[in-house]
Amino acid sequence: MKELKDIIKAYDLAQSEGKQTALATVVHVDGSSYRRAGARMLITEEGKLTGAISGGCLEGDALRKARLAMAEQKPMLVTYDTTDDDDAKFGVGLGCNGVIQILIEPLRTENNPVNFFRSFLSKRERAVLVTVFNMADRHSVQYGTCMFIENDGQVTGNIANKQFAGILTSDGSHVLKHGKRSEKNYRNHNGFTCFIELLEPAVSLVIAGAGNDAMPLIQIAKVLGWSVTLADGRANYNTSERFPLADRLIIARPEDVLRKITVDSRTVFMLMTHNYNYDMSLLKELLPINLPYIGVLGPKKRLLRMLEELVQLPDEYVIPANVHGPAGLDIGSENAEEIAIAIIAEIQSVLNQRDPAPLKAKPHIHERSETMIEKQLLTDKR
Repeated sequence: MKELKDIIKAYDLAQSEGKQTALATVVHVDGSSYRRAGARMLITEEGKLTGAISGGCLEGDALRKARLAMAEQKPMLVTYDTTDDDDAKFGVGLGCNGVIQILIEPLRTENNPVNFFRSFLSKRERAVLVTVFNMADRHSVQYGTCMFIENDGQVTGNIANKQFAGILTSDGSHVLKHGKRSEKNYRNHNGFTCFIELLEPAVSLVIAGAGNDAMPLIQIAKVLGWSVTLADGRANYNTSERFPLADRLIIARPEDVLRKITVDSRTVFMLMTHNYNYDMSLLKELLPINLPYIGVLGPKKRLLRMLEELVQLPDEYVIPANVHGPAGLDIGSENAEEIAIAIIAEIQSVLNQRDPAPLKAKPHIHERSETMIEKQLLTDKR
């Protein structure tokens, strides 16, 4: 979500300066690449880049293509095929062994993707973006990022072919209702590939505890674009001077914290007040809620003691799956900064439903199923 926020900010600045812009989007990857489908980069006419579509190897060529797209005011699809070992002929030296499709759209008033991003970020709700392109004929019309479907069913965007628009709406609505986290779907309609992207709100991290060890946790979370709320009962500790990066500071007793925030499926908690009674009281409020992640700092013995006081523990009591204590992945952390990295990594893995493991143990970094294109026929009834 941070990338979308940065793109909106850069676009608004370019608009105020009267400069043309284009949006480059990774729409499909077959094989390996540094960034996956959905990665975006805003390009201005003078060459300012915001966001990224690769590790830096595609950006220069994409800038040249974007200037052409802006001059012609027409979207274009660019293919980078690095499956050939001699990919130096592209002048980009990827070495990724994949075929990468980049859609470059000059940004105009109608169907402007930035307006879709703005609408999505204005609410903490799921949404779907539909991008349509033609890999079979790059010189054919490239509809681009043409449809935005909100959680309440509202559809923004337009395609002249009403039958095609209806199919896209149906496909996008199905992904919105049944899709998994950040799911990528593809449909093939008579040569057009429809990239259906499920967007989810930024993570909302609520940290209980205004100690010094909360500082690196907040810093790393903000780098990721997460929203951070800091709760503590001590007004002299929980201040904007000490925590300038926090989005919100709450001075409250543990039983009052939940009354001051809105909890949703992307809200996670980290209990680290170093005050046993405060952590236990807040944990009592959180246990009945179906939160994806509740982290508790400290040894497991401390957590088990809390649970013993909160519930009647049977002999074989199992800690709830969403409660993580000691919080964090086992990466040998010692100081506050290392512990913060371990906690953030664990939260990320839980939200993405991944079992943390070294990437070298996997045959592929990303699931190949994400790139499969489901073929569907569109019968032209005009």
